[in-house]
Amino acid sequence: MRNLTEANLSDAVIAAMAGAQVARFKTIMTTLIRHLHTFIQEVNLTEAEWFAGIQFLTAVGQKCDDKRQEFILLSDTLGATTMKDIINNRKPPGVTEYTILGPFHRPDAPEFSLSANIAGDIPGESVVMRGRVLAPNGSPIPNAMLDVWQSDAEGFYDLQMPNIKGTALRGVLRTDAEGNYIFHTIKP
Repeated sequence: MRNLTEANLSDAVIAAMAGAQVARFKTIMTTLIRHLHTFIQEVNLTEAEWFAGIQFLTAVGQKCDDKRQEFILLSDTLGATTMKDIINNRKPPGVTEYTILGPFHRPDAPEFSLSANIAGDIPGESVVMRGRVLAPNGSPIPNAMLDVWQSDAEGFYDLQMPNIKGTALRGVLRTDAEGNYIFHTIKP
């Protein structure tokens, strides 16, 4: 790339990706490059600010390990996860808003029957959670699957508890014929 200016840099970088084999990847990267370059111009980003941003992202990456994914938390904090979820799960008015799974969701939670205790032997103040799952017209939704998880009283999830083998404070349960659910747990 030669003779680059503010006016031609974005096009030059995008042109360098002309051989991209996956059309969707090319679309995403093209749009990302244009928005990123526009952002840099709009805020008149300094070298010190750019370097501080690089240091921040590096620190986020260094905190990640097999039990901790900080980029998911950053995505959540910036609202990116929520925006992605909103556009991929559009719902009619009056429907419960979508909530993010977050970094502590696990797809392998055990299934429990109604009224079960998902806390097992984890110590804490006992709590009963109950409610109903209803369609937008108010009719009950039988057999709706609820995937629940929470922290212990110290604020730790099972993935963060060194003495926990398997899962704790999480489970999957289904509503009854009237859309009711109930389970026991502890106060986080």
